Amino acid sequence: MITRKKECVAMLLAGGQGSRLYALTNKIAKPAVAFGAKYRIIDFPLSNCINSGIDTVGVLTQYEPLELNEYIGNGQPWDLDRAFGGVHILSPYQAKKKSSWFEGTANAIYQNLNFMQKYNPDYVLILSGDHIYKMDYSKMLRAHKATGADCTIAAIEVPLKEASRFGILNTNPDGSIYQFEEKPKEPKSNLASMGIYIFTAEKLFKYLKADDENPASSKDFGKDVLPAMLNAGEKMFSYRFKGYWKDVGTISSLWESNMDLLGADPAFDVADADWKIHSRNPLAPPEYVGRNAVVHNSMIALGCEIEGTVENSVLASGVVVEEGAYVKDSVIMAETVVKKGAKVVYSILDEKCVVEENAVVGQEKSENAGIAVLGRDVKIAKGVCVAGGKILDKDYKGE
Repeated sequence: MITRKKECVAMLLAGGQGSRLYALTNKIAKPAVAFGAKYRIIDFPLSNCINSGIDTVGVLTQYEPLELNEYIGNGQPWDLDRAFGGVHILSPYQAKKKSSWFEGTANAIYQNLNFMQKYNPDYVLILSGDHIYKMDYSKMLRAHKATGADCTIAAIEVPLKEASRFGILNTNPDGSIYQFEEKPKEPKSNLASMGIYIFTAEKLFKYLKADDENPASSKDFGKDVLPAMLNAGEKMFSYRFKGYWKDVGTISSLWESNMDLLGADPAFDVADADWKIHSRNPLAPPEYVGRNAVVHNSMIALGCEIEGTVENSVLASGVVVEEGAYVKDSVIMAETVVKKGAKVVYSILDEKCVVEENAVVGQEKSENAGIAVLGRDVKIAKGVCVAGGKILDKDYKGE
């Protein structure tokens, strides 16, 4: 009898609340947040998986999962609708012995041990659902096999002054890891963990079980599982990634990453035909740009209607910028309307917002100005000003 199996199964952690995105994640999970005119954050790891030849992905959801679940559906847009494998939504569930919300990244994976074991994998790839990047995981898997590692951690060099924000790998010249420090106050290196791990499945299952049985554990990979493996002398290697990678867990990083899509030679190219980023796009007519409209250095999605001025901005499907309206240095999500004479500058506006006539949202980008943010369905009253850096999650008629 031939046993069906998968060489590598991916587990995508997508249950985070995304509290540092404030109003943008009041009603949806962070990986479901819109990005780059026609994508959502989760499109990037899912596309990386299928482009890397990994066709079995468990998506672990928890916080506000409804929209994310609907968006992923059967996985068809990412070619992940498979009879054996494909994409699966994995939520916390009632088990016979015990059940609970996912207590940490390691516990979330442990609670889905049965899902992984169903495919009898040799390797398990652990991914985060809140990063923007293009990466060939098959190259990382080949490196993992070549070194004979029990765990391989993808890593990227970051500015030393920012290193204390990350898990830091201290490595030998051959790439083997001799120390892992989770957000150290005084980092010894600038090699930061990207939150992407490949484990030899047998070792992963062993350490997840031990971690679950440890009452002192916080059930986290960075704080508990990886240090435990290192302390036990397991073979652990870094895999250096050279390319664009952005953790979009904050308002500023989300805005910056959207801006990185603009220009003739963008810092991050989502139109790369050699590494297609798949998404579930709404059906929409072509964008319309009026005769007197001005659009400069901007990304405009299908279904947009532009009669005003748009500069250095990213507009998602169905956005309307009426005559005399002005949008600059901003990210505008689907079906938002900026009415006549209104001004939106250095801001992020979530889906289905309305900025009424002659209202002003945000202020010109400067060292002291913060990014203004409107949550989903927020309406700004006629003639009202929303200061730079202000974050609103309900309709606003002024102070």
